Amino acid sequence: VQLQAFGGGLVQAGGCLRLSCAAAGRTFSSYSMAWFRQAPGKDREFVARIFWNGGSTFFADSVKGRFTISSDNAKNTATLQMNSLKPEDTAVYYCAAGIGRGGTSSAGYDYWGQGTLVTVSS
Repeated sequence: VQLQAFGGGLVQAGGCLRLSCAAAGRTFSSYSMAWFRQAPGKDREFVARIFWNGGSTFFADSVKGRFTISSDNAKNTATLQMNSLKPEDTAVYYCAAGIGRGGTSSAGYDYWGQGTLVTVSS
């Protein structure tokens, strides 16, 4: 199984970015795809997840109302749309896949992408 995350970059506060995660190597119909992030000097934290079969979503309080997550089952791709970005959103963002409806703990995900850096300037 391979996950490849891309789409990070530098953006000003208030701007938007779209991150994508391409998954390959198996059928993901019973999996959840999630995004986590890790800022310098901080622990990795949950951002959002989507259950591949049915599309139910869940967001961290810190991004609720600003970020959305979607999936394209035909392309095995999950997308994180980030709007109204804040400097505190600056982090390396990782996509992950885990069986079932997933959760907010990184321990619930078996497969990880390589991470993509998002920098939000003030």
